[in-house]
Amino acid sequence: MADILLTNARLIDPASGLDAPGGLLVRDGAILDLGGNLGVPNGATIVDAGGAVLAPGIIDMRAALGEPGFEHRETVASAAQAAAAGGITTLCALPDTDPPIDDAALVQFLIRRGELTGSLTILPYGAATAGCEGRDIAEYGLLKESGAIAFTDGRKAIGSARLMRLALSYARAFGSFIIQHPEDPSLAANGAATEGERATRMGLPGIPPAAEAMMVARDIALARLTRGHVHFAHVSTAAALDLIRGAKAEGLAVTCDTAPPYFDLNETAIGEYRTYAKLSPPLRIEADRLAVVAALKDGTIDAVASDHQPRDADDKRLPFAQAEAGGAGLATLLAVTLARVHGGDLTMPQALALLTARPAALLGLETGRLAKGAPADLMLFQPERGWRVEAGKLPGKAQNTPFDGRALEGRVIGTWKAGRRVFG
Repeated sequence: MADILLTNARLIDPASGLDAPGGLLVRDGAILDLGGNLGVPNGATIVDAGGAVLAPGIIDMRAALGEPGFEHRETVASAAQAAAAGGITTLCALPDTDPPIDDAALVQFLIRRGELTGSLTILPYGAATAGCEGRDIAEYGLLKESGAIAFTDGRKAIGSARLMRLALSYARAFGSFIIQHPEDPSLAANGAATEGERATRMGLPGIPPAAEAMMVARDIALARLTRGHVHFAHVSTAAALDLIRGAKAEGLAVTCDTAPPYFDLNETAIGEYRTYAKLSPPLRIEADRLAVVAALKDGTIDAVASDHQPRDADDKRLPFAQAEAGGAGLATLLAVTLARVHGGDLTMPQALALLTARPAALLGLETGRLAKGAPADLMLFQPERGWRVEAGKLPGKAQNTPFDGRALEGRVIGTWKAGRRVFG
């Protein structure tokens, strides 16, 4: 493969604090050099970035893939197409597929499916419990040995305190951690929207926001007991974030992520029974959205993940209470996160750290940084370039975006995987 020299870029590497104009040289799938005044090797392919931002490829900590079992919603190939268009080069796949990823062979299957795309590294999560059914602990040792990056039951909370205690202890023994969907199952059962005035007026069964905080409080106590590491996914309420902030101050192994809907939308988005905005957890009141923004700013939140949940039209063309929860999020992850930069809440390096360096550090990855010798997983984007989200016109198969009609700024114009251009 010929050397690639990207010139005239704004280089941003949150891992090192780099934010400066310059270029980057790729050789044999890795970063050979970067900075100002790079020489042009003989035969190199030159790409003029035109002043666009060159940053590490996004590491998406949480996404559901339809494959295996739900290929009518999404396949690895279609997800890879959407990911490349969104600047995502590494994706952590949830295990609640059919069959669930509770077997070493299935972990290897997903890793190979990612390799076959040529554009996306898939890091599968292993099921925390056998079959993601919340009854018995899965085989963590075998799953980790085969490549599982951590353990979770995906969209299902581990409801049993005894089982969660075991899971945290076992994961710690294998040098790994548990990702929890923080929602008390007994309080959330059959709910469709955040409990409150709006749900009542719409005649929808409610999920009390306390369902999130109660699960977070319980699992923090279990992390203290076991000295295990618990990571809370898609945190969406002020009360839960306050608990996590306190746990971190105490020095416990507690981390969390959130997803763009929870800092960009509030519960008004479900007005007129818009099922594309039916998510799990449900969209919250404005005060909670502002609390999520504040937690992004102060560092309480460790990563922003797409929380991609592909659904087909039949899943959503139902009365709101019966419709499936979940939103497509790969193609919009970067731009919706950049909205917090344009709004003055985050700096560009802060926003990119939440998508690259911080999830890389959490997962122990070599990617997520611009450094000599690091893999050349890169994205090039124009932060001011405007576009409008249109369901039906997004890359990939899944079109169930809660951001349908939203005007955004920030467009990926190039994605490279191991030095090979896979988008743009």
